[in-house]
Amino acid sequence: MASEIAEIPAVFTNLLDTESQFTALANLLKNSEIKSVLVPARGTSDNAAHFLKYLIETQLGLPVGLTSPSSVTIYRAKLNFENTLIVAISQSGQSTDLVEYAAAAKTAGAKLISITNDEKSPLAKLADHHLPLMAGVELAVAATKSYAAQLLASVMLVSAWSSKLTNYKSVVDAATELLANSSVLSDAVAKCDRANEIVVLGRGFSYPNAREAALKIQETSKISVQGLSIADYMHGPISALTDKSQVLLFVPNGIPLESLKGDLEKIRAKSPSIFWFGSGELALPNEVVIPGAKCENEVFSSVVDSIILQTFALEFARKNGLDPDSPEGLSKVTFTR
Repeated sequence: MASEIAEIPAVFTNLLDTESQFTALANLLKNSEIKSVLVPARGTSDNAAHFLKYLIETQLGLPVGLTSPSSVTIYRAKLNFENTLIVAISQSGQSTDLVEYAAAAKTAGAKLISITNDEKSPLAKLADHHLPLMAGVELAVAATKSYAAQLLASVMLVSAWSSKLTNYKSVVDAATELLANSSVLSDAVAKCDRANEIVVLGRGFSYPNAREAALKIQETSKISVQGLSIADYMHGPISALTDKSQVLLFVPNGIPLESLKGDLEKIRAKSPSIFWFGSGELALPNEVVIPGAKCENEVFSSVVDSIILQTFALEFARKNGLDPDSPEGLSKVTFTR
């Protein structure tokens, strides 16, 4: 897991070298009559799907939904997907339910793009267009470099399609810098207690990272962790917050901070321990700050900040005497129906 996190700047470089395939695909998309987008994914890839959803909705104004593969694999629904784009995201490209759903969607008239780390996978072969992640073989059960690559691939696809979000090549230098300064996580890891509740919150483009951080901690430290939108958290779950709780806030540089202040005041009223990942501009002196990437906008910062969530989960598991590379009860590829 540690060595694969360290590869992320190189993975970004490899993916950026394939920029022409995104441009060619975007030209086809611009000339099509796509009215809506659906994204099938599972696990870590599902968190990347949330990121792609935000990108397409904010940059292109198209409606985007995350699919329910069970509608096909269990309930055998008949789909009608004319003028629909399916973007299937999967590290392995082998998950049975994703492949079956994608095949049904394609038969129903959808255009199918796959984003995987294996060009020979069933999902890659099924797609009308496949976008390889260029991450190389990923051995650790907890996905790291492939998730970071999925975020960047999402940016590259939407940037080519919308002609916005340029200058994303800056993520390579930002990732290199963040890895070089990863020692700042030590204080956060030391102060975070596995015995007390951990809640991970984000909003907008940081929401996928909040979900992924919760998943990574659950996978590697064998505890239950909530990963939620701050907005959803305020609609009920905050009632369980206590002075023993630990709140991990993902606030990338570039996010509109004003949108957080009201909710932050309500969270602080419960006196939890607060850890900031990204920007510490709103942090109080007694709160822990883990600086994130300082990119030109929150989209790019969120892509690079995937590194700090992964490194935190890695070091937190080590602190707790667990092996983050081989979590009990998990395997690299999960086959669901």
